[in-house]
Amino acid sequence: MVITILTAGTRGDTQPYIALGLELKKAGYKVRIATFENYKTSIEGYGLEFYPIRGDISMVTSSDSIQIGMKADNPFKVLLSFNKLKSLVFDLQEDFFNACLGSDAIVYHPGVPIGYFIAQYFKIPSILATPFPMTPTKDYPALIFYNIRLGKRFNFRTHKIFEKIMWFASRAPIKQYWKKKFGKFPKNFKNPFNKQKTKMLPTITSCSQHVFPKPDDWPEFAYNTGYWFLDQENDWKPSSELLDFLHKDKPPVYFGFGSIKDPSAAADTTELIVEALKISGKRGILATGWSGMTVSNNLSDEIFIIESAPHSWLFPQMAAVVHHGGAGTTAAGLRAGVPSIIIPHSNDQFAWGRRVYELGIGSKPIPRKKLNAKKLAEAIEAVLSNEIKDAAKLIGRKIARENGAESAAKIIASTLQEN
Repeated sequence: MVITILTAGTRGDTQPYIALGLELKKAGYKVRIATFENYKTSIEGYGLEFYPIRGDISMVTSSDSIQIGMKADNPFKVLLSFNKLKSLVFDLQEDFFNACLGSDAIVYHPGVPIGYFIAQYFKIPSILATPFPMTPTKDYPALIFYNIRLGKRFNFRTHKIFEKIMWFASRAPIKQYWKKKFGKFPKNFKNPFNKQKTKMLPTITSCSQHVFPKPDDWPEFAYNTGYWFLDQENDWKPSSELLDFLHKDKPPVYFGFGSIKDPSAAADTTELIVEALKISGKRGILATGWSGMTVSNNLSDEIFIIESAPHSWLFPQMAAVVHHGGAGTTAAGLRAGVPSIIIPHSNDQFAWGRRVYELGIGSKPIPRKKLNAKKLAEAIEAVLSNEIKDAAKLIGRKIARENGAESAAKIIASTLQEN
């Protein structure tokens, strides 16, 4: 049986689905992952089938629309940024449809809701697989509203609003594509997310029970499985220089902002971090990522520059991790059992920053707009207290005992057995 997984975005939007695909492959399924061409080598390296979605994600993230989205720091700006994404995702719909030909089930990221309509067209199960809690609940607000607290009714309503925002970004491109291909709109062409709550149409969330426990008011077939971690890195090995740096002194502090692509601010960010390390007297590893920071020849021996490294390998060797608060990076930091300092830039990053602080395993988040060397140095000192370090170790051990990808694969297998 063939299971096709649809996802589009940065590495954090891809790696969890590779992890899920590997567990499905272990269970005997043929797994096809449709995503940007950047990830072809990685996906095929794990023995999974790859279907290319046109475009280079590193170039896409340089577009004005994506840059606006990466700076959206409130729900209204998120809505505006999603509106600008419409023109970027139209051409992708055809690729996603063709990727699903011959499939027995479709697993889709919430950013690819055409997966639901393709599954309905072929009369096969669809599984909404989300890297963040999305199913409506009264327990807490939707992540883009997470810093607003107005009670249980408000909490529930924010999730419904967020569903509509996500649907709003893709509705027109799906409608246009479907009309072009079939001469009409998909059957029951409405927000698909609230339909993913039955045995044949489940929702599975890649999040730990120890971070956001499954709410009592979720429907039966909405699951919180634990994170989907991809631990293997087939073609990556640490350099001897990196190993020497790690072993020559106390654990350093990690700094990385993932897929944040802001060359104009890279030099300032690097200078700010270097100053914070001087103030705090700590060593540091700086991951430049997609131009989030810059390389400098004037750095001391107490600072080591890398482009990137597998978080599963690097983070457990750190004293603390400083990052933007992407869902995947946050999860890796939590499992590593080290304190986190989150510098949110946009969207759900503010929620992950606040949640880490609420759990007592990191500093109060510092929005990028308000970041300076003094505040960062103070946060580093704060998270290295025994209380926060012990709390981080405890939740790390708990998360490490979860096997979210395996649990999610079993749910999908059960869905297919009923079909």
